[in-house]
Amino acid sequence: MLKIEGLKKMYGRATALDGLSMHVREGALYGFVGPNGAGKTTTIKILTGLLLPDGGSVTIDGADVVKDRGKVTESIGYVPDFFGVYDNLKVSEYMELFAACYGLYGLNARRRTETLLDQVGLGEKEDYYVDGLSRGMKQRLCLARALIHNPPILIMDEPTSGLDPRTRYEFKEILKDLREQEKTVVISSHILSELSEICTDIGIVEEGKMVLEGAMDDILSQINVRSPLMISVYRNREKALDILRNNSYAETITIRQNDIMVGFTGDREEEAALLQQMIQAGVMICGFMRERGNLESVFMQITDHEEGRVLLRED
Repeated sequence: MLKIEGLKKMYGRATALDGLSMHVREGALYGFVGPNGAGKTTTIKILTGLLLPDGGSVTIDGADVVKDRGKVTESIGYVPDFFGVYDNLKVSEYMELFAACYGLYGLNARRRTETLLDQVGLGEKEDYYVDGLSRGMKQRLCLARALIHNPPILIMDEPTSGLDPRTRYEFKEILKDLREQEKTVVISSHILSELSEICTDIGIVEEGKMVLEGAMDDILSQINVRSPLMISVYRNREKALDILRNNSYAETITIRQNDIMVGFTGDREEEAALLQQMIQAGVMICGFMRERGNLESVFMQITDHEEGRVLLRED
């Protein structure tokens, strides 16, 4: 459905994309994540035709985004991270304006508008002015607009940014409905817990390169994070780190303030032995437990994120 190979983009001397490759299968709900400045927004702008790449290739549903611009435009719907200014239009007028951009007029446009507004929960807001809508309603209207021409693929850049928890939940339910309609969805977001609940596939990008990509279940099994060990240290953290660095079962060590997250491959007996060793060495521990692996732990272990840093053992 969507295929990127060796994508490159420079801003002056700064490298935004450094040979990025990305593959999104048909019908996937693909989460596109990475630290700030990793290249996510640049990639999305190239996918939607807002930027030209400096190298590499991008095809959507078999069409090249540079050579077959018209066909690509028909194939995608785009939901940016900001709404735009259409304050003097009613919701129905706003939708019919964009319907006309795709050759839909009259009764066909009205029927399509009614269907989409009902789908995003704005069926009773047709006669409201756009500037009277809340931020969450505007984002849902933006989603309805992106679907006006019934595209097979939907590209969303931080669609739930700045929304309250209830509105984010409603947005998540809409995405589930789109999956049932067999839409292919690419969604960029920093809310990793939400992505892990709804996404079938994930791609993690850093410094303009794809560092990990695949089905969500496969990603969680590739890295030893299904049972990470969370250790909360009250005192003598450096001593605890020394012990972990010399423990053959500690594959990865991530620091979060006074907490240490360990990719620990040992069984319960070896886990108990580690706890005993730390206590005997004078490490004061106020928390020692297994945590179920999730998308956040994968992200923390493969990127040098601002909330922690990864310390890999040396062989």
